[in-house]
Amino acid sequence: MSSRKVDLAALNQFYEEKHSNMAFIYGQDYLGKSEFIREFCKDKKYFYYAARHASTQEQILRMKEDIEQQFRVVVQDKSYDSCFSKIKSGNLTKLVVVIDDVDRILKKDPDFLKSIEKLLDRKLYPGTVMVLFCSSKVQWVEDELDLTMGKLRSRLTYIQKLEEAHFLDVVRTFPEYSVQESVEVYGVLGGYIDYFDQWDARRGLKFNVCKHILSEKGFLYRETQRILESELRELSVYYTILGAIAAGNNKLNDLFHYTGFSRPKISVYMKNLIAFDIIEKVNSFETGGWENAKKGVYRIRNTFVNFWFHFVYPHESELHMMVPESFYTKYIEHHLESYFERYFIKVCMEYIDLMNEVKQIPLDIVKMGTWVGKKGTIDIIAQNSIRESLIGKCSWSETSFTHEMYEKLLENAEMAKISGKYCYLFSATKFDSKLVELAATNKQLVLVDMNNL
Repeated sequence: MSSRKVDLAALNQFYEEKHSNMAFIYGQDYLGKSEFIREFCKDKKYFYYAARHASTQEQILRMKEDIEQQFRVVVQDKSYDSCFSKIKSGNLTKLVVVIDDVDRILKKDPDFLKSIEKLLDRKLYPGTVMVLFCSSKVQWVEDELDLTMGKLRSRLTYIQKLEEAHFLDVVRTFPEYSVQESVEVYGVLGGYIDYFDQWDARRGLKFNVCKHILSEKGFLYRETQRILESELRELSVYYTILGAIAAGNNKLNDLFHYTGFSRPKISVYMKNLIAFDIIEKVNSFETGGWENAKKGVYRIRNTFVNFWFHFVYPHESELHMMVPESFYTKYIEHHLESYFERYFIKVCMEYIDLMNEVKQIPLDIVKMGTWVGKKGTIDIIAQNSIRESLIGKCSWSETSFTHEMYEKLLENAEMAKISGKYCYLFSATKFDSKLVELAATNKQLVLVDMNNL
């Protein structure tokens, strides 16, 4: 089941409660929130209102007009109470009241919640209702919602954050693509469902990147700018930091020397970037070989922002003077294999998660990560509650996953002082005959050909 279908099933179950209730759905832009709302409402009685950037008076006027148009009524007074009281249902089935971008109202008019409370208590509408608030302001929801909701917070019993779609959603969206091609799409667009709609599955990576990202008319040409400017100020600082991380300066001390900013200043800005899910700090999986591990590093979490800062930002001047196809050939094409390795590892981790959910992994996995050593890495370490381990290696660009690569994994495991009860090897190409023979007799060694998903 896709990640969105799981979210939808959970919200529908909440709707089935016999009493009036209230839910909150939030997530970043372009995660398919609008389609999610449409799918949820399609077989239900509902009223949908998209809040505007407007004064309270203007907001009420727009809601009044929407209600008058949808229900063919006349709203006499300009108040939220009057608006909600004019919603007509015609039957006793539960009414869904959707307020999208609700932060635009709550930030300006806390009295709006008094009308919502009356709505829940059947003082404005005779039947049961489900109030569904929606927002794309992730940090505001997580930091300020509780205080903003006040006493009504106790009645908000369902909160769901929409996360990025999984790799399997990419595969289902683009059945024309091979697994390798799907990994490439995933490594450029991430799990932003609304991006998928613009991508031409009849054409390959180069065509789509040139048309949608490198062309001034492309729908993603200014997307990184939109993402950063929608939430952040002092953009020169943030762009400098992100450019530095993309260039390989992934530790605080590295950033200090590269940017010239003070350590306290960098720390503040890094916290903001983390809060908005733009970057993340990745710590090495904790094992007995901690002395051989590297300390945590920073990396760009937002997939599209990461692609843009890796390939476009350093050469933006050239982009303005070159045709997209020439730019792609010169600055992108020959560096993609190493770039996509990270996302192939992520795909393999998602595979383990999925197999674990359906009980197809010999361990009940509760924790997973990557061990980054001073002289080597382990792409995947997964453990159960009693710290029994599964170790994994992912081969993205090699012609064949060889027995020597497997032996290197075992050496790294020894350096990390971890005993892998099971070993999973993932290949985007093929396995050599020696590994195939070994796996046939060693049931603790599992070969996963990702082309057979």
